Amino acid sequence: MSLHLGPHPQVKPDPDAVLIRSVKAYTFEESGDEEKAGGGADCHRQSQGHWIVDSPISNPMSVYEQYRDSRTSWGIGALGSVIVEVELENGTIGVGISIGGEAACFCVENHLSRFVEGQDPTNVELIYDQMWRSTMNYGRKGLAIQAISAVDLAIWDALGKVKGVPVYELLGGKTKHCMPCYATTARPDLAKEMGFWGAKFPLPYGPASGEKGMRENIDLVKKWREAVGPDFPLMIDCYMSLTLPYAIELARKCEPYNVKWIEECLPPDDYDGYSELKKAVKTTLVTTGEHEYTRYGFRKLLEGKCADVLQPDITWCGGMTEARRIVALASAYDVPIIPHGSSIYSYHLQICFPNCPMAEFLVMSPKADSIVSFFGNLFVDEPLPKDGFVELSRKPGFGVTLNREGLKMRRPYSRADDL
Repeated sequence: MSLHLGPHPQVKPDPDAVLIRSVKAYTFEESGDEEKAGGGADCHRQSQGHWIVDSPISNPMSVYEQYRDSRTSWGIGALGSVIVEVELENGTIGVGISIGGEAACFCVENHLSRFVEGQDPTNVELIYDQMWRSTMNYGRKGLAIQAISAVDLAIWDALGKVKGVPVYELLGGKTKHCMPCYATTARPDLAKEMGFWGAKFPLPYGPASGEKGMRENIDLVKKWREAVGPDFPLMIDCYMSLTLPYAIELARKCEPYNVKWIEECLPPDDYDGYSELKKAVKTTLVTTGEHEYTRYGFRKLLEGKCADVLQPDITWCGGMTEARRIVALASAYDVPIIPHGSSIYSYHLQICFPNCPMAEFLVMSPKADSIVSFFGNLFVDEPLPKDGFVELSRKPGFGVTLNREGLKMRRPYSRADDL
């Protein structure tokens, strides 16, 4: 049965609309340039010795001993950043980012651009829907959705700039004056000193490290609990690396140390496993969603009662257009949304919705001993937390400026019909 009882004429821009002139996709000239820039949109593109890649962190490849010591050994940052610029006819430029590197640039320039150029940026729902439907045969998750995310965020940035308002106003305005932040870090003790409201640290060892690895995991939990005191919230990031029995045992052995949540314990597609984990674990929260995509993936997590908290990455899950749907969907289940990273792109979303209680801030200094920009040198004015809060300015769009002069970017797929 169809309810299309009449035709839906093609959407044509209003005569006085400021249209999108071009969409362009960039990446860094060399991976070394990206590392020197602090990783750009890919927080794992870091120089040797950085805590996020070269400290013991349990991960999906930890089952193989040769890939256990460093996450760079198996290519965690192999794709790198994609930086998308959407330029309007009046010269206004919006910027969106994600991971995907040159492959995402190809997708943006050679496929997605046809749905963007010549369009009115206020028709962001139309543009998103056409990008998503047209990539369904090869997308749905991963790289294609990350490319869509970068384009979508660039459109929202341009839309805010052309209207002279911050993105959070386009989304409905603030529900809180500023965002409280917890830190993801290798040093919870220093995070507490920096004023964060909690700290999450990576689990060092997974099932392949045996009972010795489990003992060392619990020793680390005990160490950080003793270092920060009994009341400072501690969380553990397991990065898709555990089995269901191991995760249940980990949660049980963490009971004396008051762990707030255990995060992303299982592979993202193990919805049944997450549901069983949540049923089995009563003394800590279960969280996931960093590597989930679109409202359909999050609907499955919600319907399966898979997690107490969902953590979409706004630069990966489908951009702002899809993220606001995910937040609304979760609110119907009374499930909070605490996005993964995403910095300004998540702050503008979270400040608008009551079921987004706090923000994540990754401490990206190599030794986790100082607060630096999450996106490295990508922007010249990325807001940073102070005394545990991030406050957003009234600057239009996402309120940040691409550091064009300080970055070595290249556009690998420029087109002959560029305007």
